[in-house]
Amino acid sequence: MKTKAAVNWGIGQDWKIEELELDDPKQGEVLIKLAASGLCHSDEHIPTGDMPVPAYPYIGGHEGAGVVEKVGPGVETLKVGDHVVLSFIPACGRCKMCSTGHQNLCDLGAGLLGGLQISDNTARHHINGEDARLMCVLGTFSPYTVVNEASAVKIDDDIPLEVAALVGCGVTTGWGSAVNSAAVKPGDTVVVVGVGGIGSNAVQGARIAGAKHIVAVDPVEFKRENAQSLGATHTAASIEEALPLVSQITRGVMADSVIYTAGVVEGELIAGIMALTTKGGTAVVTGLGHASQVDVTMSLFDLTLMQKRLQGSLFGAGNPRADIPRLLSLYQNGQLKLDELITKTYTLEDINQGYQDMRDGKNIRGVIVYN
Repeated sequence: MKTKAAVNWGIGQDWKIEELELDDPKQGEVLIKLAASGLCHSDEHIPTGDMPVPAYPYIGGHEGAGVVEKVGPGVETLKVGDHVVLSFIPACGRCKMCSTGHQNLCDLGAGLLGGLQISDNTARHHINGEDARLMCVLGTFSPYTVVNEASAVKIDDDIPLEVAALVGCGVTTGWGSAVNSAAVKPGDTVVVVGVGGIGSNAVQGARIAGAKHIVAVDPVEFKRENAQSLGATHTAASIEEALPLVSQITRGVMADSVIYTAGVVEGELIAGIMALTTKGGTAVVTGLGHASQVDVTMSLFDLTLMQKRLQGSLFGAGNPRADIPRLLSLYQNGQLKLDELITKTYTLEDINQGYQDMRDGKNIRGVIVYN
């Protein structure tokens, strides 16, 4: 079939709308008609070059939800008409990581940036006669895509797909950073550094987990105000401003956990992140830095003597097949706010404006809505 997609052709280039030739699904694959796709900051790392990709053209988008239109041979868990959220981490259910409860580290994730089909490492998407790669083997910057069954999680039909799309990445990643990676407990003090699409949900995760103090740190006033509506009890414009604030509200003990969810993680800020963290506490790094960056500034003396922990977190250390339905049930009963995360909706043709709005700090989450 012919459709369209937002495509990147190289570092420094904007997304370009191209005609897409889409093959039928093969063994273990499904054709999805998408209802919506979130404009996640992770896709911004493709045109900036922070996240190197192996080849172009490259179709972006990894946060989407839609309806199954066609199933390939061998598909066992989905049928035509099913409503699904596309998980940016596929879960095979059989590898060591999946079988020990760590689906976010599924072995199939090794091919995420390669962008070819999981089943046979070939392409179903073609642009101008060339094979196209897919962000996280999903490519949700198109109204139609073919994905592996392992990447699609069935959800209830009565959940609005526009908001369900957000649980495919940002919501689950942020919520899990607090609940799973930081293991926030009732009464804890939590600091979230960067409260955009992921950090806002780290705030929600900390609130739902029962944190007493939640400090939202962001230079953008709009984002700090929005974080308060989601559960933040205090705000600061910078790490430097947060340090005396956290010391005051904890009587010098500092935060039980600090969650770093900035759009671009900088190694030089880790020292400040660790300074905000209490003795025996955990600092969680969820945002992405440049793939080539290896320098981190921090006190190893403090790390050892204060027994602090610096923890990475992918997809909120969650299990997509369990956590996506769980979070949507929290939305249904009013505990998790999803509608409030969508600042503005766009057409696919307006994708570059959507990312400019993100850079300008105008959006918590912009969402492409397909007709």
